[in-house]
Amino acid sequence: MTITEIKSLLQGEVSIEQLNELKADERKGVQKLLISYEKRQAKFAQAKAQFQDRFSYEKRFWLKDQLVAGVDEVGRGPLAGPVVTAAVILPHDFDLIDVNDSKKLSPKKRQALFPKILEKAISVGVGLANNDVIDRINIYEADRVAMAHAVQGLKVKPNALLVDAMNVPLNIPQVKLIHGDAKSNSIAAASIVAKVFRDNLMDAYGELYPEYDFRHNAGYGTREHMEALKKYGPTPIHRRSFAPVSEYEK
Repeated sequence: MTITEIKSLLQGEVSIEQLNELKADERKGVQKLLISYEKRQAKFAQAKAQFQDRFSYEKRFWLKDQLVAGVDEVGRGPLAGPVVTAAVILPHDFDLIDVNDSKKLSPKKRQALFPKILEKAISVGVGLANNDVIDRINIYEADRVAMAHAVQGLKVKPNALLVDAMNVPLNIPQVKLIHGDAKSNSIAAASIVAKVFRDNLMDAYGELYPEYDFRHNAGYGTREHMEALKKYGPTPIHRRSFAPVSEYEK
């Protein structure tokens, strides 16, 4: 085989016999390709092992034949827009090993994983609390209310919840995990769903209020956002209870 053919071969499934044959090939180009292949395989094996480790909390419930949902939120810090939450129940054979804490993933990767999670999950629920709710009951309580809505939106009721550093106001057993989106695939999947949902929503708000650059800042207080706030005042989606939004009320 030519070097180009071998490079193509090593991008897919390779048998032990084929690997042994390539190892016996003395061409430097072939050996370099093998080294790269083995590094990729080692990296994949490590990622797969870490992925399985992030099912440790789920397995405690799966062993009892129970359904468990991961719950997470996004959008507590922005000056505008809702807080968005998601609840996700994953099956035992869930195999999207790229699923991880959404903050560790690129926007492109999150967007690619979003429809795959929706397809493979047993059920997905999304909850929102808009700026009016946040201003009325505070961001922490609005977050909890939105989490409850996400869980209630699941098509099947879970036996337990894995929640990222929060307590959901529902009568369902819960495990509160600090940095849960890095410890549980269910919470990580929920973090991706919530993040993509909110980003897409803020993109739409960006079309409605182009001066505030929501498409790029998702409602956070960037320089462009603050300059628009000073010039035009708050929009209907701004959180008046958040400083310094109220200072620029026209």
